Amino acid sequence: MKNIRLALFASGTGSNALNIIDHFAGHSCVEVAFVLTNRADALVVEKCRLRGVKTIILNNELVAEADVLFKICEEHKIDFIVLAGYLRLIPAELIEKYEERILNIHPSLLPKFGGKGMFGSRIHEAVISSGSKESGISIHYVNKNFDEGRIIAQFGCKVESTDTAETLGAKIKLLEQVYFPFVIQETVTSCIHD
Repeated sequence: MKNIRLALFASGTGSNALNIIDHFAGHSCVEVAFVLTNRADALVVEKCRLRGVKTIILNNELVAEADVLFKICEEHKIDFIVLAGYLRLIPAELIEKYEERILNIHPSLLPKFGGKGMFGSRIHEAVISSGSKESGISIHYVNKNFDEGRIIAQFGCKVESTDTAETLGAKIKLLEQVYFPFVIQETVTSCIHD
């Protein structure tokens, strides 16, 4: 059986990317081909090198070029792209070429608290300010608009009156670490049987 090859796109510390790498290490039919980042100083770069995972560093101008990204993905025989803390807009032409094969995770229950500029603690602060009693994560396909692609799965947690952006962020991080790799696995391997 052919291995399903993943490209991970990450911009920061890479906690989700590293969790995904560790999850698929030695997997029977899914492998991480490389991690692409738009920041040479991203912590994920050194952490990937320590794990023996190839990293590709491109500046913001290059990651905006669909042809550049597509060529890299084609060269590495990429089947799916996973955004793991990647904070750049994916070029529309790449989305068309990888329609419903680019997955993203968002730290809220979409469609609430999504869209341009909604990332990190901004989301948790907005959830708390709104008085919402629940938050969570959404794993979805990427389309041309930030956080508006078809939702694959959502997992929630309670927002307590004592929660701060930091404590809510810790709950969300735990949900990401527990569920994201398994949803990726289920999603990409289901295409084998289609």
